[in-house]
Amino acid sequence: MILQDGGDMMPHLTHSSSPHPLPPTTEDERVSWLRLLRSRRVGIATFYRLMAEHGSADAALDALPEIAKAAGVDDYAPCPPEVAFAEMTAARKAGARMICFGAADYPDSLTDLTDPPPILWAMGDADLMQKPMIALVGARNASSLGLRMTRKLAQELGEAGYVVVSGLARGIDAAAHEVSLSTGTIAVMGGGVDIIYPQENAQIAKGIAEEGLRLSEAPMGATPTARHFPARNRIIAGLSRALVVVEAAAKSGSLITARNALDLGRDVLAVPGHPFDARASGCNMLIRDGATLVRSASDVIEALSPLCDQPDLPLDAPEPPAAPAKDTRTKEQTFALHREILGRLGPSPLAEDQLIRDLREPAHHVTSVLVDLELEGRIQRQPGGLLSRQS
Repeated sequence: MILQDGGDMMPHLTHSSSPHPLPPTTEDERVSWLRLLRSRRVGIATFYRLMAEHGSADAALDALPEIAKAAGVDDYAPCPPEVAFAEMTAARKAGARMICFGAADYPDSLTDLTDPPPILWAMGDADLMQKPMIALVGARNASSLGLRMTRKLAQELGEAGYVVVSGLARGIDAAAHEVSLSTGTIAVMGGGVDIIYPQENAQIAKGIAEEGLRLSEAPMGATPTARHFPARNRIIAGLSRALVVVEAAAKSGSLITARNALDLGRDVLAVPGHPFDARASGCNMLIRDGATLVRSASDVIEALSPLCDQPDLPLDAPEPPAAPAKDTRTKEQTFALHREILGRLGPSPLAEDQLIRDLREPAHHVTSVLVDLELEGRIQRQPGGLLSRQS
C-alpha cells in the first residue's frame, strides 16, 4: 500500500453541484470515499473536484474510467471495494477510526489548508483536536540543551492548557510528546497510524494512543518514506495556532514546517542557539527573519494572547477548490499549452499559481491541461501546490 500524492486528474467539469462535499453518514458511503481517494492518481485536489462535479463518491467512481479515457488513459479502473474494505478492517483491528472532511470532529484548523485531507485516521482521543494546539518541532539529533528546553516548553504549555503537536520523530519530537502525555499531545505521522517509525519511539507511541492522539492521512499499513514527510508537516502546521522550532539545521524538515505555518498565517517562534552549532542555524535564521525569540513558554503564550483572548466564532465549513469554467479550446491550442507547460517545468518544484501567472492563460485552461499531464504521468504534484516534471 502506498501513499497518495496530491493529484489532480479531472480534465473538464460540465455541471454544478454542492459547493462542498457532505461527510459520509453510512458505512457504504465511507467505503466509497475511501475508494475514491485511494484510486490511482486521484489526489486531494482531484477528490474535491470530482465530488463537486458529481455530487457523491459513488457517482465520481462511476465517472472515473471515462474521465481517464478522455485524458488518453485506457483501461483505467478505480480502487476496488475489497482494497477499501481491507483498510477499514485494518483500522478497526488497530483501534483507529475514520474522520472525514466536514464531520463535526474534523479539526476546523485544517480547513485553512489549500489541500485539507479528505480522510484522517485517528487513534486515541480525537477531542484533543478541538482544544488550542501548539506545535513543537526540531532536530532528530538534538543536543542535551535542546531536549531540556523542549521538555520545559512542553510541560509549561501543557499546564497552560495547550495540546502539544509534533511528528513522533526521534529527538525534539519524542521529548515533546513524552512530557505532554498527561496534558494532551497529538502525534501526526508520516505513515499509517498503525506503523510506528522510528521503532525506538514504540513505547511513546503506545502511550499517545492511550492518552493522546495519533493522527495520519496515510493509508493504514503505509510505511513512511522521506518524500511523505512534507505532507505530514503541513498537517502539523495546519492544526496548530503557533509553531515553535527548538533546534533545526539550515536545511531541515522543521524549516519546511515553519514555511507551511507562515503560509497559513500561523505564528512562528524559535529558540536561539549558539552560532557555531549547526543544529541552531535554522532557528537563528528564523529569528533573523522575524520569528519570535523563545526563552520560555511565557514568550509563546504572550505571543498568542491576542488570539486566545478572542471568543470563538462559529465558522461555516470552507469550500474545497471551486470547479473551473468549461474549457472551449481547440485540440491544437490544448496541445500547444501541453508543450509550453512541460517546457516551463523541471525537476525543481514550481508553485502552480506562479506557473499560471507565467503562462498568462486563464486559470481553468491551465488547470485542465495539468490534469491531463498528471494522469499521463508527465508531471507530479507535491504538497503546498507545487508542481514538477517527471524525469
